[in-house]
Amino acid sequence: MPEIRIVLVRPQNEGNIGAIARAMMNFGLKDLHIVAPECEIGVEARRRAMHAEKILIDAEIHDSLEDSLKGADMVVGTSGVKTMNDKKFPRITVAPREFTEKIKDFEGRVALLFGQEDFGLDQKAVNRCDMLVTIPTGEEYSIMNVSHAASVMFYELFLQGAESWKSKSAGKMEIDRLVKQFEALLRTIGYQPHKREKTTVMFRRIIGRAVVSKWEYHTTMGVLKDAIKKAKKE
Repeated sequence: MPEIRIVLVRPQNEGNIGAIARAMMNFGLKDLHIVAPECEIGVEARRRAMHAEKILIDAEIHDSLEDSLKGADMVVGTSGVKTMNDKKFPRITVAPREFTEKIKDFEGRVALLFGQEDFGLDQKAVNRCDMLVTIPTGEEYSIMNVSHAASVMFYELFLQGAESWKSKSAGKMEIDRLVKQFEALLRTIGYQPHKREKTTVMFRRIIGRAVVSKWEYHTTMGVLKDAIKKAKKE
C-alpha cells in the first residue's frame, strides 16, 4: 500500500478530530494534516482521541489546502454526494473497496481528504481531487458523520494492506474422495437408493460452497470412516 496522509479540511468539531485520530491509530495510520480548523484542538479532541493523543500532537496545521497537499502524489476526496451522470464528471465517485483496490500497488503518497461537517468539500477542493469516494448508505439518510465515514475508509485501507493467514484448500481429488466416502456411508446405513444420487449431489454442493481446508477434509474423512465402521458393526 502507498503512504496515506489524512487531511481534514476546515473541521468544525474538535470531538470529530479526536475521534478521527483514534480511528487512525486503530488502523495503523499516523500522518494527520488539518487545514484551517474552525475549532480548538483541545481537551475534547484529546478525550475523544484516547490513546491516539500523539497523532494530535504530531498533526500538521496548514492555512491552505495546497500547503497540506505538498508532497502528495495523488489526492482523493470523500463525498456524500454522488452522481451517475457523465456530464457531472467532477462528482462521479467510486466505492471505498474499489478505491483501495485501485491504489494498492500505487507507489507514492496518497492524500485522503475529509471536508467540513456541514458542507463537506467545496467545489474547489473537489476539482483538486484525482478521485472521489462515496460510502454506500441507505437512501433515507445518506450523509454520515465525518468521523464515522473516516473509520469506514481507514478499515478498507487496512484490509487491503493486511496480510491474512490462508489455509491450504483441499484439491479436486480430495473432494472426490470425500464424496465417495459419503456415498459409501449412505449405502452402509441403507439409505433409500432412489434418494442417494440427489443427496450425494447436495453433499458435494455443500462441500464446494464451504471451500474446505485440508485439515477439514481429513477430519471429515475420519468422521465418515468411523461412522461406516460403526454402522457395519451394528
